[in-house]
Order: sequence, then structure tokens, then C-alpha cells
Amino acid sequence: MSQARIPFRERLLLNTPLVTDGSVAAELAERGYFETPAALYNLKNPVLIETIHRDFLQTGIEMIQTNTEHANRIALDRWNLADKVYEINRKGVWIARCAALHKGYVAAVVGPVGRFLAPLGTITPDEIRQAFIEQIIALADGGTDILMLKSFIDVHELEIAIDAAKYVAPNLPIIAQKTFPEDGAVLSTAYPAEISDRLTKSGVDVIGSNSTVGPQRMLDIIKSLPQTDTPLCAQPDVGIPTIIDGKSVFNADTEYVARSVRRLVEAGVMIVGADGGATVKHIRAIVQAVKDAVIGSAKTEPKKIKVHEQEPPREDERSQFHKLLGTKFLATVELDIPRGLDMSSVIEGARYCKEHGIDAVNISDGARARLRMNSIAISKMVQDQVGIDCLAHLACRDRNMIGLQSEIIGGYAMGVRNILAVTGDPTQIGDYPYATSVYDVDAIGLIRAMGQMNSGRDLMGNPIGRPTSFLIACAANPCAFDIDREVRRMEHKAAQGAHIAFSQPVFEIKTLETFLNRIHHLNIRFMLGVIPLRTPRHADFLHYEVPGMDVPEWVRKRMHATTSTEEASREGITMAVDFLREAKNMVDGVYLMPPFKKYSMAVEILEQL
Repeated sequence: MSQARIPFRERLLLNTPLVTDGSVAAELAERGYFETPAALYNLKNPVLIETIHRDFLQTGIEMIQTNTEHANRIALDRWNLADKVYEINRKGVWIARCAALHKGYVAAVVGPVGRFLAPLGTITPDEIRQAFIEQIIALADGGTDILMLKSFIDVHELEIAIDAAKYVAPNLPIIAQKTFPEDGAVLSTAYPAEISDRLTKSGVDVIGSNSTVGPQRMLDIIKSLPQTDTPLCAQPDVGIPTIIDGKSVFNADTEYVARSVRRLVEAGVMIVGADGGATVKHIRAIVQAVKDAVIGSAKTEPKKIKVHEQEPPREDERSQFHKLLGTKFLATVELDIPRGLDMSSVIEGARYCKEHGIDAVNISDGARARLRMNSIAISKMVQDQVGIDCLAHLACRDRNMIGLQSEIIGGYAMGVRNILAVTGDPTQIGDYPYATSVYDVDAIGLIRAMGQMNSGRDLMGNPIGRPTSFLIACAANPCAFDIDREVRRMEHKAAQGAHIAFSQPVFEIKTLETFLNRIHHLNIRFMLGVIPLRTPRHADFLHYEVPGMDVPEWVRKRMHATTSTEEASREGITMAVDFLREAKNMVDGVYLMPPFKKYSMAVEILEQL
């Protein structure tokens, strides 16, 4: 313990293993305390937290981590504790210092905010930075020796935290840890080296990784990092937990964890410990296992780095519709998707459209939250059986961030190249009103995912093998009630990689002109949505009962002036043709939505242009 009395930066020069503690949350659970967040115990039961710190110290460790990982304003807000940021964090450092009594270093822990940054979420980098600044002020006021930034999956968020730390406490040492939940395929690429380079250049004192993986995978991560003069830190979970009644249960063998952590030291790690599930008994075993270990004694060959993920996209992988974009006036038709398994009407409709020169068909994804077959699967069927391009709509409502990316990767592998990102109608209006609406991300986040994949990476920046060639489509509503908001969202969609916008139905030229003028600065193609009205009831339904739809009064009056269904249908086609003739030179194509599977109406409109 005498080594702990020298300044931390001098301790790093000794080049001997430094062991930190384990998980306060795991120890709380061992003792029957399950309330969340764990940081709340800093206020409710500080003696308990100090006892846990002392128990860890008695194992022979040199560093205590404060019980503050999830104690920033944004994370605490979900428990209505945002007003307790300063109190929880300053008290967390004070408790740790009382336990340490100059026998060990106190590392004040800062973790991620637990929400997606814009454009995936609504929170901005500046809001996150301010949350970190507020937390770090409290930690610094408490008298911490070190700032430990840990559990960051998003390296951009970690860099924001580093910037905040340097702003608040420029003289405090910083340990920065990126969590790598990736598999071996990612670890064998240049990605870990890129992360190491970014963190090293940020000027932190120690870099490393913690959490989400067990000791063996952590060893793979460490071996994937390039050799650097910056000391390394590694805190693996003790294993992969089993979820029982909503709680994580770890059944890791203590000696196995200790032996594995020793290998981390021998691979070059200076600061070691364990994270998820790590109790006092795990840390005691680790201290004994590494006390005579030599840092970097196990020489390993540098990993061979795969570079194929940097291949440029293959030009011939773009869809035919994508290649035609900008070369001619395009036409797509939305197909009516039935319930159940029988897609014969969809196949017949697609075949009719192809025979009449339609460039692509639109396949909706559970529109109005109704249960329908997956749009990717239908698109695959249509493309295989008919040979016409599909624009598969994909809703964010039903899939989380992982599921959405899995869906689009799977669709790409099956040849579905055109994806129209939609946020999706909420489940409460559909067939299953008690089902959960996910909305991990909205349409802008999904567009970003495809934009990233077109650059060869997923949403978190992990390489996916090689770039995709998606045609990224989005929705636009020129008739939106809040047109300023609609324009702002269009700007975000274009910025994240959308190539083309498909509009909600428009009925008059003035509305179209106004919207196009508002988005003329965007580098995005535009498909004009048109519904040929069928009956007066159809017009009224769209106007009064479909959110976001605006059928002008003069249009509804013309429909109501008709005296038969046939006359009304002819009037609907006439208005669509007249409107399109006037609008044709302003847009890149038309997105026709004929009602009641009347695909002949779409063909008739196009023939009259």
C-alpha cells in the first residue's frame, strides 16, 4: 500500500500491476440491496457504501472507484433524481476518501448518459457535455485523485466526456475506457487501433476497456490494441450473466477470473480489476493472482489486420431504380398488402405495374400499425418472381436499434437495395393496441444507419465488412401542420444520407411549390405523392381521418359534385392528371397510391401525361 502514497502519475511509472476494486452494485446485491440506481445509496446509506469500499481495500487493492457511474443529470432523470447530481457525486467521493484514508487512490467514475445522441436520439452533444461538466465539478469538489471515464460504447460520447473533464479539472489524471461489445470479426480489423489512436491523441493518462465481455474476450480486445506508451487498463465482467426475474446473476468461478486477469497483465495491462458481477471475493483472488505478474511478459504477435472493410462500394450493386434516378421521370406505385400469407395479389399487382412501364413498386411496413407480412420478405418475393424493383418501407416502431440494423443487412444480402425509412404509426391505433412501440430511433436514425452502412460501418462505427449501396429514401409531408418542423426534419434526413424523398399525397400546385422552395438548398431528389381519389367518401376519409393528410376544400367539393362512383373516379383521375402535368417539371418522379388495388388508375394517369 505504500505505493499508493505517491502521486498517481508517478505510480504509473513504476510499471507494476495496479489493482482496482470490483462492482459496488454486485456487492449491494450480495448483501440484499437491489434499489436502483446504486448511486442513491450514497445518500440513503453512506455507511453501507463505505463498508463496501473498506472491504474491497482489505483485499489489497490500490484504487477505489466511486459509486457514481450512472450519476449524471441525464441518467438520474429517469429516476427523478436530476436535482441530486451535486449531492450524490460529491458524497460519493467523500465516502470513498473516508474509506481510503490515504491508503489507496480514489477514482471518480463517470459513465455514459444512457441515451442516443442526435440524430439517433434527441439529445445534443452540447447537452451531454453540460451534464458531464456538472457531474465532474461535483467529483472534483469532492477531492478525487483521478477521473475514470468508463463503460462508453460510443467513442464520440467518450471524447465529449474527456473534453468536459479537461475543461473542469485540467490537472486531474484521466483514465478513458471504451467498451467493446464486438465479436472477433471486428477485433481483427483496424477498428480497435483507430479507437486507441483517438484516445491516445486526446491526451488522457490511461486508456483501456471495461464491461460487457468476460475475461477471455477482454484478452482478445487487449491483444487487438496496438502497442503504445500510454498505460492500459482492463476491467472485464466476471462472465456473461443469466437474467433471472429481471436481475443479472453471475456464476463465474473466482479462480478462473483471477487466472484470466493475470493473463491481461502479462499481455501488457497495468491497471486491472473486474467489473460486472465482481464481488470482494473476485477482487481478493485477482490481487493474489497478479502480485508477482510482470506487465507485458507474454509477448504476442501483432494481429493481422483485415482491410477489406475499406473496399469501395461495388457500382453494380446499386438497384436499377437507383441508377435511373435523375435520368428520367420515374414512376412508382404503392401496392396494397393483404393480411395473412397469400401474397398472390401483390405479385399480380407488381406484374401488372411492370408490364405497363412502372419503374418500381412501394411495399409498406405495417402501415397504421396493422399486422402484415414483413416488407423485406415481400420485396424479396416480388423482385424474384416479377423482376421489378421494390422500395421497402421500414418502420422504426417494431424493432430496436439492433433489430433494425439486422433487418437492413439481411435485406441487402437478399438483394433488397431500396429502403424507405419511416418512423411508423404508434401501436395503439392498430391491431394490437397494447403492444410496445419501440422507437429506439426514428426515421432520421434509421437513415443514419443506412448512411453509415453505405460507408462500411454500423451505427456505432463498427466495420461491417464492406460498404453497402442502399438507395436511402425518406418520407416528406408538404402538407404538414408544422411546416417549419417538417423542413428541419428534411434537413436532418438529407444530412444523414437520404438520397430521395417520397412525399405524402399533394393535391395542389401551390402547396408543392411552397415546400420545394423551402427545401431547394438540400441535395435530395423528390418523388411527388399522388392519390387519385375514388369517391367523395374517399376524399372525406383522407382529409378528416388520416393524420397528416390535407385534401383541399375545392377538391372535396369537386368530388361531391359527381353523381356516381364512375363519374367520381373519372374526376379523381382528371384532377391527378392536371396536377401532375403542372408539377412534372418540378420533381424527379411520381409516387402513385391508387385506392382499393385499382392499379389501372395509376397506369391511366401516366398514359395521359
